[in-house]
Amino acid sequence: MLNSMARRLILAVALAATGLPAVATAQASPDFVAAEAMAAALPAPNGSFAVAAKANGPGKVIDLTVHSAAMNRPVTVAVIPAANPGAPAGSLYLINGVDGGTDTADWREGSNWFTKTDALEFFGSVQTTVVMPIGGAGTFYTDWLADDPGTGRNRWLTFLTVELPPIIDSAFAGTGRDAVAGLSMASSAVFRMAQEAPQRFRMVGSFSGCIQTDNPAGQAMVGSIVTARKGNPVNMWGLPGNPAWAANDAVLNAEKLRGVQVYVSTGNGLPGPLDTLSGPGIQYSPVKLADQMLIGGILDGITVVCTELLRTRLSELNIPATFHFRDAGTHSWGYWEQDMHAYWERAAGLLVP
Repeated sequence: MLNSMARRLILAVALAATGLPAVATAQASPDFVAAEAMAAALPAPNGSFAVAAKANGPGKVIDLTVHSAAMNRPVTVAVIPAANPGAPAGSLYLINGVDGGTDTADWREGSNWFTKTDALEFFGSVQTTVVMPIGGAGTFYTDWLADDPGTGRNRWLTFLTVELPPIIDSAFAGTGRDAVAGLSMASSAVFRMAQEAPQRFRMVGSFSGCIQTDNPAGQAMVGSIVTARKGNPVNMWGLPGNPAWAANDAVLNAEKLRGVQVYVSTGNGLPGPLDTLSGPGIQYSPVKLADQMLIGGILDGITVVCTELLRTRLSELNIPATFHFRDAGTHSWGYWEQDMHAYWERAAGLLVP
């Protein structure tokens, strides 16, 4: 089977034969980068493979469609290629919250890292590939025990740790030295990703999340989120007491984080500097502001307690971690954008060659 470099060479020769001008990879158009990525993409060991790649603005975003063997369906992955997509680059995986980024394949219509933060501009000139999977609403991005009538077949942990990374590496000259960050519902998932593949995910970031799931409060939280998305939590991890609950509790498995860099942040639910009519996403709407302060305030009032419990557990295990407790702030995108920036300050040295 052709390796990544050979496939890129063949593509370059083919393009030259059509009479298209030769361009440096770093200056290539998004369409060229998409074609090059598709030509270079190799299947994952379990048979998952890239189906298609196409430029999908704004910016230089590439929509990569990947067939997941574990879930037996295609998954859209929005990718911001590294500044020089032909040169080696680590990857930063950004995992979305409860709605999976969107309820459709087009991430531009949803609420996600690329539409609600400045990620497109912020990462547009760095030598790191930014990877945002689309889908997984209400699934906790975990491997479910059984198929579900409401949410389908979910093997997200397998997809994110076994299937997707080798495809990204071959398509975008990955180094295999990656990091992952997620918000809200995704917080437990990103910790599990780092615990299952610590040799790949060298740093994990969690923003406004509760990652302890195998206790009464965690079980109630998980159940309410899954049910709200028309899923059955019994299909996910079984009835409370099933070993799958403990296996997926990132706090119970915290020892697996030894050697992984950890960054965790949360607000406390009190109105903060971004909780105003002129704040991000509010658009001077009193209704939006009231929703952010009420619902968002309640949610971060809960996550601050979860985060303190996590800090205590990691301290007991003598596992180094950075925790940022905001003096005020709600469960909302403006604060998560700030978290993304602060996280990147620590992750950049790990990912950029």
